[in-house]
Amino acid sequence: MTAETSQTLDRGLRVLKLLAETDHGLTVTELSKQLGVNRTVVYRLLATLEQHSLVRRDAGGRARVGVGVLGLGRQVHPLVREAALPVLRSLAADVGATAHLTVVDGTDALAVAVVEPSWTDYHVAYRTGFRHPLDRGAAGRAILTGRSKDISDEDGYVLTHGELEAGASGAAAPLPRECGIEGSVGVVMLSEAVPPEVGPRVVRAAQEVAAVLR
Repeated sequence: MTAETSQTLDRGLRVLKLLAETDHGLTVTELSKQLGVNRTVVYRLLATLEQHSLVRRDAGGRARVGVGVLGLGRQVHPLVREAALPVLRSLAADVGATAHLTVVDGTDALAVAVVEPSWTDYHVAYRTGFRHPLDRGAAGRAILTGRSKDISDEDGYVLTHGELEAGASGAAAPLPRECGIEGSVGVVMLSEAVPPEVGPRVVRAAQEVAAVLR
């Protein structure tokens, strides 16, 4: 910690990050051990975060991320979209397909930025705000792949056909975890199969978006 930073705020943010990384919540004792502080400090941090609905505690005393973070998340989407648009424009132009940035919204995949190619005769109409289950479509499946395992030794992208729209194929790659946003970058096109060069290009675009967001 430097003289210019707040130790209490730092601890509170660390609490939120720890809770965001678990699905089953954490107890005061578990948080105390991971933060390296006593239980009294943790109680105070949780009480403050609860007042802002950023943390909730269940009947068993386990702390979880609260609904207040959703309001913060909605404000992040425009910033993420603005940062990603130049990369998506380049991707759409190179591939000749509709490019999109998709993020997690509960159990859905939500498109927060979409760019259509300017030079093709036809393309898939894919709009900002379009949502679908995470387990359907290349964008959602890529997010789940990035969540479930390290894909550094795999191709790094997911291909699908006809899962969201008949005749449409998709390719998507998850954003690298270190960028701090759970999402994917992908393209959707009217074709029976995705050309082999598209997958690696989508991976590169996901890396470029992540670099802008860091």
